[in-house]
Amino acid sequence: MSKYVKGDMTPVVPRKVRSIFFMLVSCFALWGLLNNMTDNLVPAFKNIFTIPQEQAALVQVAFYGAYAVLAIFASILIEEFSYKKGVLIGLGVYIIGALAYIPACIQQSFEIYFIAIFVVAAGCSVLETTCNPYVISLGPEKTAVRRLNFAQAFNPVGSICGILLAQQLILSNLNPATADERALMPTEQLTEIVHKELFWVCAPYVGLCAIAFLIWMFFLRVKDTEETEAPKEQPEPANSTRGGIRVLVAALFAIVPLVVLYFLFPDMNKVHWVLYGTLGPIVYLFLVEDYRLMLFSLLSQPRYWCGVIAQFFYVGVQIAAWTYLNVYCCKELGVTPATAATYYLISIVLFIVCRWIATYYMKKFNPAGMMSLFAVGAIACCAGTIYLPSDILFSIGGLGFSANVLSLIAMSGCMSLMFPTIYGIALGGLNQRDVKLGAAGLIMAILGGALITPWMAGIIGDAESCWLGLTAGFDHTWDTNLGTSSASVRASFIVPAICFAVVLVYSLIFRKPTTSSDNK
Repeated sequence: MSKYVKGDMTPVVPRKVRSIFFMLVSCFALWGLLNNMTDNLVPAFKNIFTIPQEQAALVQVAFYGAYAVLAIFASILIEEFSYKKGVLIGLGVYIIGALAYIPACIQQSFEIYFIAIFVVAAGCSVLETTCNPYVISLGPEKTAVRRLNFAQAFNPVGSICGILLAQQLILSNLNPATADERALMPTEQLTEIVHKELFWVCAPYVGLCAIAFLIWMFFLRVKDTEETEAPKEQPEPANSTRGGIRVLVAALFAIVPLVVLYFLFPDMNKVHWVLYGTLGPIVYLFLVEDYRLMLFSLLSQPRYWCGVIAQFFYVGVQIAAWTYLNVYCCKELGVTPATAATYYLISIVLFIVCRWIATYYMKKFNPAGMMSLFAVGAIACCAGTIYLPSDILFSIGGLGFSANVLSLIAMSGCMSLMFPTIYGIALGGLNQRDVKLGAAGLIMAILGGALITPWMAGIIGDAESCWLGLTAGFDHTWDTNLGTSSASVRASFIVPAICFAVVLVYSLIFRKPTTSSDNK
C-alpha cells in the first residue's frame, strides 16, 4: 500500500504534453460514442430488417471482430512509424467506413451495413491500439494507470453522446410497426418506412466525419518530436523503407484473408469468419523474427497474458450487458426501446461518476484491490438482475424503477474502472517495444464483444436454453415482438456473472503492484 499514499504530487499529465493529451482524450470520446451508438443498432436493425435476435447481433460481431483483426496491424504501424501516424490512419479509416453508410442506406442492405460497420470499427481498432499506449507514454510509469483511467473517463462522456444520438435520431425514428405488421404492408409503403429509418441510422455516423477530420488535422500538424517522452530514435531512410514494407505486408495479412473468405464463402458463420480472419496477423508475427521474439517475451509474462484473458471477458460482458439492457428493460418494465435508452443513459452516467471516483482513489489504494471489490459487486448485481422482482418501487420523471432494473443499472457502476485497470496492470513493467505489441493483444481481446454478445443473445432468444433452469420460477411466456421471455432474458445474465468472476480472479492473483524493473 505504500505506493499509493496520500499527498503524491506527481502530475498525472506533464504540462508540455497536455495539448496532445487533450486531443487524445477526444479520440477516447469518439470511439466511446461510436461503441454505444452501435449497441443501439442491434434492436434498431432487428426491427428495420425484421431479422432474428441472433442475426441482429452480427452488428457486434462486425464491430468488435474488426478490433481483433486490425489490432496487430496497428501495433506494427506504431512500432515501425509513430503514434501520430497510428492516430492519423485510424481516423482516416473511420471516415471511409462512415461514408460507406450512405450506399448501405440507399441500397437498404444489411450486408453493406455489416461491411461499413466493420470498416468503422477497423478505424477504432487502430485508434484504440495507438491511443492507450500513447497516453501511457505521456508521463512517468508510476502515474500510468491513473493517467489511463483519467483519459478513459472521457470515453463514457462520448458514450452518453452516443446514447443520446441513438435515442433522439435512430430509436425515436423507428416505425412502431411489428414484424407481422410489416410483412402485411405493400412493398412501396415498407420501402419508404425503411428508407426513413435507415436515413436516421446513417446521419449521425456521417456527421461525425467532420469532428474526426478536425482531430485528424490537429495530429497532422503535431511534430513527431512532441509526441512522447519515451526515447525513440528517428529511423534512418533505409529502415523507414523497410518499416513501410512491413506495415504494408501486415495490412495484407489482415485484410486479404477476410476478403477471400467473405466472397468465396458468403454463407460462412460470421463469428467463424472473424476468428479465421485473426489468424493472418498472428501468422505474420511468427514469420518476422523480431516480432516473434517480442511475442514470446509477452507470453512469458503471466501478468500480461492473463490480462488479455481478463480483458476478453470484461469487454465481452460490457458489450453484451449494455446491448441487451434495452431488451431487458423493454421486457421487464414494458417500455419502448426509446424509453429503455433512458435507463441505458442513466447507467452510463453512473459508469462515468464511478470511474472518476475510482480514478481519484487510485492514488491512495491499489487499483487491483479496488477492482476485486468492484467485481464482487458486479456479480451481486448480476444475481439481482436475475432474481429480484420487477415491481415498481418508485418513479422519477415518469420512469419506473424496480429492484431488478436498479441492479442492472448498478452493474455499470461496478464495471467503471475495469478496462483501463486491467490494461494498466497487464502492461505494467514491460519495456516500450513490448508495450506496443502488448497493446495489440489487449485490443484484440475486444473480440470478447463479438463472441460473448452472441452467447448472451442465444440464451435470450432460446425458449429451451439449458440456462432456463436458473429462472424456472419466472414467466416463460414467449414475446414474439421482442423474441424472448422474462425467464430467458433474466437467465442470460448468468453470462455477465461468469465474466465478472474471471475479472475477480485476475485482480486477486495480480494484486501486487509492479515496476519496470520487475521484468528486466
